[in-house]
Amino acid sequence: VNMNKLHITLFSLIACFCLFAYPNESLAQTAEEPVVLTSCGQSPGPVRLKIFMQRLKMDFDYSLQVTAADLVKAKEDGKAYKTLIIVTGASLKGMGAAGVSIDDELARTKALIAEARKQGITVVGSHIEGMARRSQGAASGDNSDEQSIDAVCPVSDFMIIKKEGDQDGRFTAISKGKDIPVVEFELNTGISDVLKKVFNK
Repeated sequence: VNMNKLHITLFSLIACFCLFAYPNESLAQTAEEPVVLTSCGQSPGPVRLKIFMQRLKMDFDYSLQVTAADLVKAKEDGKAYKTLIIVTGASLKGMGAAGVSIDDELARTKALIAEARKQGITVVGSHIEGMARRSQGAASGDNSDEQSIDAVCPVSDFMIIKKEGDQDGRFTAISKGKDIPVVEFELNTGISDVLKKVFNK
Protein backbone atom coordinates (compact mmCIF):
# COMPACT_ATOMS: atom_id res chain seq x y z
CA VAL A 1 0.00 0.00 0.00
CA ASN A 2 1.30 3.44 -0.94
CA MET A 3 1.68 5.17 2.45
CA ASN A 4 1.44 8.64 0.95
CA LYS A 5 -1.91 7.78 -0.63
CA LEU A 6 -3.07 6.25 2.65
CA HIS A 7 -2.15 9.39 4.59
CA ILE A 8 -3.94 11.58 2.06
CA THR A 9 -7.05 9.39 2.26
CA LEU A 10 -7.07 9.48 6.06
CA PHE A 11 -6.59 13.24 6.06
CA SER A 12 -9.49 13.66 3.64
CA LEU A 13 -11.77 11.51 5.79
CA ILE A 14 -10.87 13.47 8.91
CA ALA A 15 -11.45 16.77 7.11
CA CYS A 16 -14.86 15.62 5.90
CA PHE A 17 -15.79 14.49 9.41
CA CYS A 18 -14.88 17.91 10.78
CA LEU A 19 -17.03 19.65 8.19
CA PHE A 20 -20.07 17.64 9.14
CA ALA A 21 -19.40 17.63 12.86
CA TYR A 22 -18.87 21.37 13.15
CA PRO A 23 -20.77 22.98 10.27
CA ASN A 24 -20.98 26.47 11.78
CA GLU A 25 -17.26 26.60 12.47
CA SER A 26 -15.91 24.92 9.36
CA LEU A 27 -18.09 25.96 6.47
CA ALA A 28 -17.59 29.51 5.22
CA GLN A 29 -20.90 31.22 4.57
CA THR A 30 -20.93 33.21 1.37
CA ALA A 31 -22.97 36.05 -0.03
CA GLU A 32 -22.85 38.28 -3.08
CA GLU A 33 -22.95 41.97 -3.93
CA PRO A 34 -24.76 44.30 -4.39
CA VAL A 35 -25.87 44.53 -0.78
CA VAL A 36 -28.45 46.60 1.03
CA LEU A 37 -27.65 47.30 4.68
CA THR A 38 -30.37 48.24 7.13
CA SER A 39 -31.52 48.06 10.72
CA CYS A 40 -34.30 46.52 12.73
CA GLY A 41 -34.57 48.80 15.72
CA GLN A 42 -32.60 51.88 14.59
CA SER A 43 -29.55 51.13 16.74
CA PRO A 44 -26.08 52.53 15.81
CA GLY A 45 -24.88 49.03 14.86
CA PRO A 46 -25.33 49.40 11.09
CA VAL A 47 -23.11 52.49 11.05
CA ARG A 48 -20.25 50.41 12.42
CA LEU A 49 -20.76 47.80 9.72
CA LYS A 50 -21.09 50.50 7.05
CA ILE A 51 -17.61 51.86 7.84
CA PHE A 52 -15.95 48.49 7.19
CA MET A 53 -17.98 47.94 4.03
CA GLN A 54 -16.80 51.31 2.72
CA ARG A 55 -13.18 50.45 3.47
CA LEU A 56 -13.54 47.26 1.45
CA LYS A 57 -15.11 49.26 -1.39
CA MET A 58 -18.13 46.99 -1.40
CA ASP A 59 -21.08 47.55 -3.71
CA PHE A 60 -23.82 48.42 -1.22
CA ASP A 61 -26.59 50.82 -0.31
CA TYR A 62 -27.29 51.95 3.22
CA SER A 63 -30.69 52.88 4.57
CA LEU A 64 -31.93 52.41 8.11
CA GLN A 65 -35.50 52.41 6.85
CA VAL A 66 -35.30 50.51 3.57
CA THR A 67 -38.65 48.96 2.64
CA ALA A 68 -39.95 46.06 0.58
CA ALA A 69 -40.96 48.62 -2.05
CA ASP A 70 -37.32 49.75 -2.27
CA LEU A 71 -36.25 46.19 -3.09
CA VAL A 72 -38.88 46.03 -5.82
CA LYS A 73 -37.78 49.37 -7.28
CA ALA A 74 -34.12 48.34 -7.26
CA LYS A 75 -35.01 45.25 -9.26
CA GLU A 76 -37.11 47.26 -11.71
CA ASP A 77 -34.21 49.69 -12.16
CA GLY A 78 -31.87 46.87 -13.10
CA LYS A 79 -29.93 46.77 -9.81
CA ALA A 80 -31.48 43.89 -7.96
CA TYR A 81 -29.85 43.30 -4.60
CA LYS A 82 -28.34 39.90 -3.93
CA THR A 83 -27.85 40.25 -0.18
CA LEU A 84 -29.84 41.95 2.58
CA ILE A 85 -28.03 42.56 5.87
CA ILE A 86 -30.29 43.47 8.77
CA VAL A 87 -28.50 44.59 11.93
CA THR A 88 -30.64 43.90 14.97
CA GLY A 89 -30.63 45.94 18.16
CA ALA A 90 -33.26 48.45 19.23
CA SER A 91 -32.54 52.00 20.33
CA LEU A 92 -35.45 54.00 21.73
CA LYS A 93 -33.45 57.15 21.03
CA GLY A 94 -32.84 56.08 17.43
CA MET A 95 -36.46 55.10 16.88
CA GLY A 96 -37.60 58.37 18.41
CA ALA A 97 -35.37 60.35 16.06
CA ALA A 98 -36.71 58.39 13.09
CA GLY A 99 -40.29 58.82 14.26
CA VAL A 100 -40.99 55.09 14.41
CA SER A 101 -41.94 52.58 17.10
CA ILE A 102 -40.68 49.05 17.61
CA ASP A 103 -43.97 47.82 16.12
CA ASP A 104 -43.29 49.91 13.00
CA GLU A 105 -39.80 48.40 12.77
CA LEU A 106 -41.06 44.85 13.16
CA ALA A 107 -43.72 45.35 10.49
CA ARG A 108 -41.23 46.91 8.05
CA THR A 109 -38.74 44.11 8.70
CA LYS A 110 -41.31 41.36 8.19
CA ALA A 111 -42.37 42.81 4.82
CA LEU A 112 -38.73 43.40 3.85
CA ILE A 113 -37.72 39.80 4.50
CA ALA A 114 -40.81 38.51 2.68
CA GLU A 115 -39.86 40.49 -0.44
CA ALA A 116 -36.23 39.37 -0.13
CA ARG A 117 -37.40 35.75 -0.10
CA LYS A 118 -39.59 36.41 -3.13
CA GLN A 119 -36.58 37.74 -5.03
CA GLY A 120 -34.14 35.08 -3.84
CA ILE A 121 -32.05 37.61 -1.90
CA THR A 122 -29.76 36.18 0.78
CA VAL A 123 -30.83 37.42 4.23
CA VAL A 124 -28.10 37.95 6.81
CA GLY A 125 -29.12 38.63 10.40
CA SER A 126 -26.51 40.44 12.45
CA HIS A 127 -25.98 41.65 16.00
CA ILE A 128 -22.68 43.48 16.37
CA GLU A 129 -22.97 45.64 19.50
CA GLY A 130 -22.63 42.86 22.04
CA MET A 131 -24.29 42.54 25.42
CA ALA A 132 -24.11 46.29 25.99
CA ARG A 133 -26.86 46.77 23.42
CA ARG A 134 -28.88 43.83 24.62
CA SER A 135 -28.84 44.84 28.29
CA GLN A 136 -29.36 48.58 28.08
CA GLY A 137 -33.15 48.71 28.12
CA ALA A 138 -34.30 52.33 28.37
CA ALA A 139 -36.91 51.34 30.92
CA SER A 140 -37.70 48.41 33.15
CA GLY A 141 -39.28 45.65 31.10
CA ASP A 142 -38.15 47.03 27.74
CA ASN A 143 -37.52 44.02 25.50
CA SER A 144 -37.43 45.81 22.14
CA ASP A 145 -33.91 44.60 21.43
CA GLU A 146 -34.94 40.98 21.89
CA GLN A 147 -37.97 41.59 19.69
CA SER A 148 -35.73 42.84 16.90
CA ILE A 149 -33.56 39.72 17.22
CA ASP A 150 -36.63 37.47 17.07
CA ALA A 151 -37.86 39.26 13.94
CA VAL A 152 -34.65 38.68 12.01
CA CYS A 153 -32.26 35.99 13.19
CA PRO A 154 -34.55 32.93 13.22
CA VAL A 155 -35.54 33.61 9.59
CA SER A 156 -32.10 34.53 8.22
CA ASP A 157 -29.91 32.39 5.97
CA PHE A 158 -27.00 32.87 8.33
CA MET A 159 -25.95 35.19 11.14
CA ILE A 160 -22.97 37.48 11.78
CA ILE A 161 -22.64 37.85 15.54
CA LYS A 162 -20.24 39.49 17.95
CA LYS A 163 -19.20 36.58 20.17
CA GLU A 164 -19.46 38.62 23.37
CA GLY A 165 -23.13 39.25 22.60
CA ASP A 166 -23.90 35.54 22.87
CA GLN A 167 -22.89 35.18 26.53
CA ASP A 168 -26.31 33.77 27.39
CA GLY A 169 -26.37 31.47 24.37
CA ARG A 170 -29.17 33.44 22.70
CA PHE A 171 -27.79 33.13 19.17
CA THR A 172 -26.41 29.64 19.71
CA ALA A 173 -29.93 28.50 20.61
CA ILE A 174 -31.35 30.09 17.45
CA SER A 175 -28.59 28.50 15.37
CA LYS A 176 -29.17 25.02 16.75
CA GLY A 177 -32.95 25.27 16.86
CA LYS A 178 -33.34 26.59 13.33
CA ASP A 179 -30.20 25.05 11.77
CA ILE A 180 -28.88 28.51 10.86
CA PRO A 181 -25.09 28.91 10.54
CA VAL A 182 -23.28 31.58 12.56
CA VAL A 183 -20.17 33.54 11.61
CA GLU A 184 -18.64 35.04 14.74
CA PHE A 185 -16.09 37.75 15.46
CA GLU A 186 -14.60 38.90 18.75
CA LEU A 187 -13.27 42.45 18.34
CA ASN A 188 -14.80 45.16 16.16
CA THR A 189 -11.67 45.06 14.03
CA GLY A 190 -12.64 41.49 13.18
CA ILE A 191 -15.65 42.72 11.22
CA SER A 192 -13.41 43.38 8.23
CA ASP A 193 -12.15 39.78 8.21
CA VAL A 194 -15.71 38.48 8.45
CA LEU A 195 -16.83 40.58 5.49
CA LYS A 196 -13.83 39.45 3.45
CA LYS A 197 -14.67 35.83 4.23
CA VAL A 198 -18.39 36.13 3.54
CA PHE A 199 -18.08 38.16 0.35
CA ASN A 200 -14.84 36.61 -0.93
CA LYS A 201 -13.05 39.95 -0.93
